Amino acid sequence: MASVTLEQVSKIYGDKGKTGNRAVKSVNMAIHDGEIISLLGSSGCGKTSTLRMIAGFESVSEGAIRIGDRVINQLKPAERNVAMAFEGYALYPPLTVSDNIAFSLLRNKVPRAEVTRRVRHVAELLEITDILQAYPPTLSGGQQQRVSLARALVRDADLYLLDEPMSQLEPQLRAVLRGRIKEYLIEHRMTSVFVTHDQTEAVALSDRIAVMSNGVLQQFASPADLKERPANLFVAGFIGEPAMNLMPARLSLRDGQLCAVVAAQAGSGEALRVSFGALDRIHPAAALHEGQKVHLGVRPHKVVLGHSPAGTQAARGTLAFNQWQGDQSHVGIDLGGHTLLVVTDGAVDVDADQPVTLGLPLQALHLFDSDSELALVHGTDLR
Repeated sequence: MASVTLEQVSKIYGDKGKTGNRAVKSVNMAIHDGEIISLLGSSGCGKTSTLRMIAGFESVSEGAIRIGDRVINQLKPAERNVAMAFEGYALYPPLTVSDNIAFSLLRNKVPRAEVTRRVRHVAELLEITDILQAYPPTLSGGQQQRVSLARALVRDADLYLLDEPMSQLEPQLRAVLRGRIKEYLIEHRMTSVFVTHDQTEAVALSDRIAVMSNGVLQQFASPADLKERPANLFVAGFIGEPAMNLMPARLSLRDGQLCAVVAAQAGSGEALRVSFGALDRIHPAAALHEGQKVHLGVRPHKVVLGHSPAGTQAARGTLAFNQWQGDQSHVGIDLGGHTLLVVTDGAVDVDADQPVTLGLPLQALHLFDSDSELALVHGTDLR
């Protein structure tokens, strides 16, 4: 296995000499030896172009890609020692499933007994032993996808690239295979890059997640850090199901105290005032000033409904909606015209338009600059 480094990597589509579409913009990323990472984002964010540049199916317009100490930009795909499971499967129709999986091993003259053992092992992992003698045209999309994944996993490679490897599978099977695949990758110390738009998949599989939008790497961090310390407004609003509550506010820095004030949308007055305490509790790198436009953020699962225990900021609102989801309730609270979503276990016995008390844990609060959209303060960083 090997580490992987992307240095100022860009992809520009278009004719030479003309202004092209910059699909990937100066991405820097260092992937550790044996690490499992995901490229996560919506369609068109640049994640697949990034993966294809690493694989060699797209040229690098700017920057450099290294596997270990080797710069691989100019190497052909076959020279990079990279295994890839394609979103479009790319199986060989004349070959059986078994021979498709074994193709690279046979080409590299691995002994037949070892080939048989390894093919059987990965087929059991992905639950495709019953189709080993079948041919690709006779298979369902989910079966073909698992064959493509098996063909990549069975190889001896420096890097494994997996493009939406389970998108065609039924949810129950997908959940089972995620756990198996992660254990397999960890056991064999396989440096791996997944491309996915599925947050659940990214969190379940990855040591770190690279969140991309409009070709820009927004944040590259652990799943926990993406939730607890989002780098900017995009990550805060993108990561999490449901996403973080974000309300426009202004800062008050009077008497050495930091407060975020959310104005009521209708009429005058305050919808919410949250005190972060003394300014000397804030990391000195945070650029804060009186009246600064910010967004106050809190995740729906963190809000306490019905009371304000110690360590939380009290707020009062009215119940806008109450949706029972079968195992949890999604409750909308109106705060001066702003709707704050709360997720809580169990049913909530409150009628619409009734007053509700909330507790906002200080350590669960976030402040983002509204102009730069960068994070200013995370409650977990308060001293």
